[in-house]
Amino acid sequence: MDNSVKIKSLLVKALNLEFLSAEEGLFLFEKAGLGELMYVANAIRFKKVPGNTVSWIIDRNSNTTNVCVANCKFCNFYRPPGHAESYITTIEEYKLKIEETFRFGGEQLLLQGGHHPDLGLAYYCNLFRELKLLYPKLKLHALGPPEVAHITKLEKSSHFEVLKALKEAGLDSLPGAGAEILSDRVRRLVSKGKCGSEEWLEIMRTAHKLDLTTSATMMFGHVETLLERMQHLVSIRNVQEQRPKGAKGFLAFIPWPFQDEGTLLKRLKRAYNACTADEYIRMVSLSRIMLPNIINIQASWLTVGKQTAQICLHAGANDFGSIMIEENVVSAAGAAHRFTASGIQQAIREAGFIPKLRNQQYDFIALPEAIQDQLLDHQKMLVD
Repeated sequence: MDNSVKIKSLLVKALNLEFLSAEEGLFLFEKAGLGELMYVANAIRFKKVPGNTVSWIIDRNSNTTNVCVANCKFCNFYRPPGHAESYITTIEEYKLKIEETFRFGGEQLLLQGGHHPDLGLAYYCNLFRELKLLYPKLKLHALGPPEVAHITKLEKSSHFEVLKALKEAGLDSLPGAGAEILSDRVRRLVSKGKCGSEEWLEIMRTAHKLDLTTSATMMFGHVETLLERMQHLVSIRNVQEQRPKGAKGFLAFIPWPFQDEGTLLKRLKRAYNACTADEYIRMVSLSRIMLPNIINIQASWLTVGKQTAQICLHAGANDFGSIMIEENVVSAAGAAHRFTASGIQQAIREAGFIPKLRNQQYDFIALPEAIQDQLLDHQKMLVD
């Protein structure tokens, strides 16, 4: 079978929402034209998410602590225990951040941090309870599998018991943080101190058993092979397929390219950010093609910029992510793009879609008055 016939056969299979193997995904990545991949990914997107809408969210990515013992080679954010710049965020600081987020029209705190050797389950449960007591409407999209694994080890407990306690304390959903590439070969090279790939996946399986909604991510473009990227997608797809009946499981998948500025990986000349716009759009297309059981695919404007992210809305992505009132980790490695509420909506409209504000469960919600006022001010400024 020549390449063109095989490409057509695999793309028809994808359009029928059948699962492709990692090897088949690799073949398409390497041999299919970008236009072909975009066309098929876009068609699948409209099967999974009908209508001309693109969703976005207002939230804040804050950090419990920057103290971490994982020593990831791509992270400029963390500080070792005892470092002069180390911190643990106080309740008073959270109050300022949360109240500002509410003023901007947001209701969610994406709360993550490092692997602090002294912060165990009681700390996080007490924190979540206090935040929910102070702000009953606050949504906590918090921690991630590596942090859950770290807490589990500190407590000598189980993933189930830790997640159950966190959920009872106020955890609303679990981000897909720390996935990087779900290959233990890769993880030994870039994030040896974090949980292995199977533990990451098992924590997500456990979250789904507890009916916690989650997201999944992939940070690519460093030391992984193209096949390992496809294997990562297959692993995510398999966990989604294993979720209990009635559980939503992974609500979204978010791929982004490695940000290299100042990282140890770059200083050691082991990896640098060489991801082109073509490659990123290709990865978004393949994500949609390889993950027919995950409804939402997000374009990472934070790492690739407005124009590339807009093109991704025609290549399988249906979500534009968050305006991110605050974000520290990826930005510390060179991601410098920013959006306001009016700017993100304008970018979606420019791409030919209707922007719709959403919550973490991907339900559309009305624009808060604060955002409507901001849009009116923006429109007035354009007229003037």
